[in-house]
Amino acid sequence: MDHRSDHRTGTEHLTVARQGATMIVTLNRPEAKNALSIAMLVGLYDAWLAADADDTVRSVVLTGAGGSFCAGMDLKALAGAGMDGERYRDRMKADPDLHWKAMLRHHRPRKPVVAAVEGYCVAGGTEILQGTDIRVAGESATFGLFEVRRGLFPIGGSTVRLPRQIARTHALEMLLTGRPYTAAEAERIGLVGRVVPDGTALDAALDVAERINGCGPLAVEAVKASVYETAEMTETDGLAAELKRGWPVFGTADAKEGARAFAEKRDPVYRRA
Repeated sequence: MDHRSDHRTGTEHLTVARQGATMIVTLNRPEAKNALSIAMLVGLYDAWLAADADDTVRSVVLTGAGGSFCAGMDLKALAGAGMDGERYRDRMKADPDLHWKAMLRHHRPRKPVVAAVEGYCVAGGTEILQGTDIRVAGESATFGLFEVRRGLFPIGGSTVRLPRQIARTHALEMLLTGRPYTAAEAERIGLVGRVVPDGTALDAALDVAERINGCGPLAVEAVKASVYETAEMTETDGLAAELKRGWPVFGTADAKEGARAFAEKRDPVYRRA
């Protein structure tokens, strides 16, 4: 599949490309199973900002190069050893939270993010995964939070987010045993939404993104925002917040276009208005 690269963004460990209205963000350090480096984290954060700033981008697909998603933190690379990291040290000093924002711990893009997982998606990889909205995995993918096995803490948000995304018993088993999980197990406990044949996760994620792209962008972004905004509210407060977000969508030109296109039996042309 041919993806048009965007040379204005990305780093040596993070590539950005476009397919129609979808931005494809690829963790690109395959020789290290895409373990996180400073160059990768800076590129990731810049990609999230670029996607949200560009109204022609309606969805983002996050994937990894070379048959892996992300094997977690590379402590040597994150220490800035050698050439890698030195170029970006000023960026990291200027924003001490940049790495958390890159990993979607402190930052939530307004555009939907679909994860396409092949191979290893462990430790920091599983933590980044929890910041994505929709998740597709190849059948041989491996998941897990290995930190406790090394006497460490999964500080990328997993002790907070994982029990809110899957049943607490499954979250605690994953957190406290540090064992690997197969893609089938990840799907069964709800960590990923769909398992597909190996090598097809990216195509499957792009199909999901293309369906999102065909919907009204203002509606899509308002729906995503409402889901996260109301997650910890009482039902009464959540329903009130939903009305506040939802009603303005009905008054948009895009809403009128959607109804008109349905009546005229054609595809709608949305203009974010």
